[in-house]
Amino acid sequence: MDTFAFIIHPIDAKRDVSRKFPLLGRALTERQIDFFSAFFPPVYLSETAAITSAATRRSVKGWLLACPLTPRRMLELPVRAVYNKIIQTGRMAERLGAGILGLGAFTSVVGDAGLTIARTLDIPVTTGDAYTIAVAVRALEEAAAQMGLPLAENHAAVVGATGAIGQVCAELLADKAAELTLIGRRAEALEHLCAHLRAGGARARLHTRTDMDALKRIPLILTVTSDLHAVIHPQHLLPGSVVCDVARPRDVSARVAAARDDVLVIDGGMLDVPGNPDFNFDFGFPSGKAYACMAETIALALEGRLEDYTLGKQIARAQVEEIDTIAGKHGFRLSGFRSFEQAVTPQHIQRVRDHAQRARRNV
Repeated sequence: MDTFAFIIHPIDAKRDVSRKFPLLGRALTERQIDFFSAFFPPVYLSETAAITSAATRRSVKGWLLACPLTPRRMLELPVRAVYNKIIQTGRMAERLGAGILGLGAFTSVVGDAGLTIARTLDIPVTTGDAYTIAVAVRALEEAAAQMGLPLAENHAAVVGATGAIGQVCAELLADKAAELTLIGRRAEALEHLCAHLRAGGARARLHTRTDMDALKRIPLILTVTSDLHAVIHPQHLLPGSVVCDVARPRDVSARVAAARDDVLVIDGGMLDVPGNPDFNFDFGFPSGKAYACMAETIALALEGRLEDYTLGKQIARAQVEEIDTIAGKHGFRLSGFRSFEQAVTPQHIQRVRDHAQRARRNV
């Protein structure tokens, strides 16, 4: 049986620490958790069970492990110190017998995006970013359709377009949307990406912007920055818009959920894991479901592809398409949406559509 391990870490410090250590989560402040996370060792969370390929009926088992560092500490500490903590967690995966290691959330983007980790460990490593891209674009397209906004007829935006994930998301959306705005901090990098997409025969009309105010006229948004803080706030959004937030920590402010009942914000896509999986740990998802980064690691194990896969800051579109095919073969399927830790129901989508109509009438 092929095996895998997947590293997670606390994003919302108090909430996520409480999932494993309820007393610590209640007793410590967020800043205390940030501070002590640098001194805490890697944490064994659980062994998974009953993950079975729909195509081959092969099963894999795996382990969930926690690198204790919070996103704030990952940015505050020297990159070598962060590497060392991730590598310590990877060594735990090796001792457990994992055949491949997946890096979740900030562990996948720190420094050189997994290259140093892979060179140091004795087992192959993937960040899961290739499948994250495929699922994010599919989730945005499906949510847009449910909101009555066909992607092929509408204007989309990629926030964080010059990042490793953002660039390939932009490449895929440039072939699907009627119009596409690339948003980032560096105008020169945005223009370079825009020229690359035009040279590749992009279907969409292309624009670049360095400010969030551009979103006020764009109905479909995919956001994937590596910012510690929210970059999209209630005043930035058009009534009836759809935002697919791939970033962790989130790019969309929690205030949007409270103040804008006329927009649909979804996470980067929730997937059904094949078989009857039990992760034996509550990481914030319903039973048997996972994010795409974890799903990439599991799909590679099911395929027997125990090799370094998505690493570094250059991700090829062909790799995105390959892992999408592999995951689909083994039975991973997009499984509804979540928004700020809550399931998105058809009734929720209809309420958003109704509120958006009222908001437009009142403009």
